[in-house]
Amino acid sequence: MADSTDPLVLDLVEWIAREPRLYSEVIETWRTSCPRLTIWEDAVDRGYVTREPIAGAGVRVAITEDGEKFLRAHGRAS
Repeated sequence: MADSTDPLVLDLVEWIAREPRLYSEVIETWRTSCPRLTIWEDAVDRGYVTREPIAGAGVRVAITEDGEKFLRAHGRAS
């Protein structure tokens, strides 16, 4: 399922792979008002990232095993 958003999804997953991020940081950084740029939604729908509740800290976002495979398949090691 490749489309024009793949390079941006790849950038998002790589950015999260560097260190798990708080959900609020991810949404603030990757928010868009363009309905054609659904980068966050695409990454979630494809199973590349997951949200994990952290007691007292909110929700953390980290990449999944599929996210790691996605990075490797595109020459970007996690």
